[in-house]
Amino acid sequence: MFKLIFEKSQSIKNDVLSGLTVALALIPEAIAFSFVAHVDPSVGLYAAFIMGFVTALIGGRPGMISGATGAVAVIFAPLVLMQTERFGMEVALQYLFLAVLLMGFFQLLFGLFKLGKFIRLIPHPVMLGFVNGLAIVIFKSQLSQFYIGHGENARLLSFYPLMIMVSLIILTMFISYVLPRLTSAVPGSLVAILSVTVLSIGLRNNGVEIHTVLDFVQGMDSTKSTIAVGLPVFSFPSVALNWTTFMTILPYSVLAASVGLIESLMTLTLVDELTETRGRSNKESIAQGLANMLNGVFGGMGGCAMIGQSMINIRAGGRMRISGITAALALLVFILFAAPVIEQIPLAALVGIMFMVVIATFEWSSIRILNKIPRSDAFVLIFVSLVTVIFDLAIAVITGLIVSALVFAWTQGKVIHASVTNVKNNGKLYHLKGNLFFASVSSFKELFNFEGDPENIGLDFSQARISDHSALEAIQNIANRYAKYGKKVRLLNLSAECAGLINKADNIVEVSIADKKTDEIWKQYIAHDRLA
Repeated sequence: MFKLIFEKSQSIKNDVLSGLTVALALIPEAIAFSFVAHVDPSVGLYAAFIMGFVTALIGGRPGMISGATGAVAVIFAPLVLMQTERFGMEVALQYLFLAVLLMGFFQLLFGLFKLGKFIRLIPHPVMLGFVNGLAIVIFKSQLSQFYIGHGENARLLSFYPLMIMVSLIILTMFISYVLPRLTSAVPGSLVAILSVTVLSIGLRNNGVEIHTVLDFVQGMDSTKSTIAVGLPVFSFPSVALNWTTFMTILPYSVLAASVGLIESLMTLTLVDELTETRGRSNKESIAQGLANMLNGVFGGMGGCAMIGQSMINIRAGGRMRISGITAALALLVFILFAAPVIEQIPLAALVGIMFMVVIATFEWSSIRILNKIPRSDAFVLIFVSLVTVIFDLAIAVITGLIVSALVFAWTQGKVIHASVTNVKNNGKLYHLKGNLFFASVSSFKELFNFEGDPENIGLDFSQARISDHSALEAIQNIANRYAKYGKKVRLLNLSAECAGLINKADNIVEVSIADKKTDEIWKQYIAHDRLA
């Protein structure tokens, strides 16, 4: 129903307008994630600005949006709570900022050592599962907007306001869907937000209750009367720099760095596919690291790439760096000077935009192909989607990779087999085919008849390869078992790589490797049916 490969555009106007749309959507997200991390909304808003500006300026994926994210907030929340109980909120914030600084340092090292290439190891079923699970997570995250209050005090909107909100959401989605088919002069999502905002102001002037951005903030913290903040100020975290502090923040920093990079690089890959271009994963890792290090010294809670906002940007025509830069600067301007205006935006407009993101993000074709792809791939796809929804994106990707690797190992382990050439004068040659590694050693050992085979045994590796330590041990085990019956094993037609592996492991494998001359003898032996 929705086209996922968007037309390429280099229009500065589209990038600027899409950036403004993203900025509007960033505000409630940053505020919500601040409360997830148990910090003041300003900490999340600063993070959204810093992450967005730095990664847009020097990152490896133009058009991708970064900001304060729920995944990072969830990781740092226990640290904030623990230190608040011990020392109070002010000290807890210093621990948080130091942890974010260390998180960024780890990400910077990841990029400098060019480890971003490992994102290529993620199989396509894992990517599909990640995308589908993420769409569901984005959808679930919007359901809280239908409530007043936060936590145990949250209550569903009463019937009339709820129906008004649902109607405004539908109107937002309708404008976002129809307008781009009529004109590409302005982003449909931005027009939808402005139109619904004007309508909601008119409804409020007539006494209709409309749930706004400010209502959302006050529902989480009733002491807040505005979303306005001042400029972020440089301040190195004022906490004792000793081994105890380092060990306190280390687990949180490592986990947040890992989660942030996984989400960012997965989002980068998705944007690559949508725009049919290619980003630079190592450069993006460096930008994420620098942005988080700046967060640590400018009072931000840290973050990473945001797939929801990235999709909004792509849908609105944002392709160049100017879109992300505009989003970050517009966000800063909004919270510094235009807070009273932004506070009038109904949450229904932002929820409608995010619902459109959900529809565009979900890979609907994956449902149709479930019965056409291998069952193992279908299982991985569904499994990763479920883990994404139940736990988080990082755990989903890691477990998806593990499951995919195990499935591959199991499949490859079953395919090794051998054809046999029997010759006179006590000779027998096994022509092996397949990969010999940890998953296939059991089936490899079952190929041989140790007691019934003749005295000279040749293992032909012209169509097989030796892959790991388990394979070396299996070969030596075969040789030892034949030796018990006074029989000798010789390896033939090894590739240079496999021969090098055997020679390097001379203290593990003591089986003779036939040289070219000996290989010729065996060939003659087979051809003339005699032992040379």
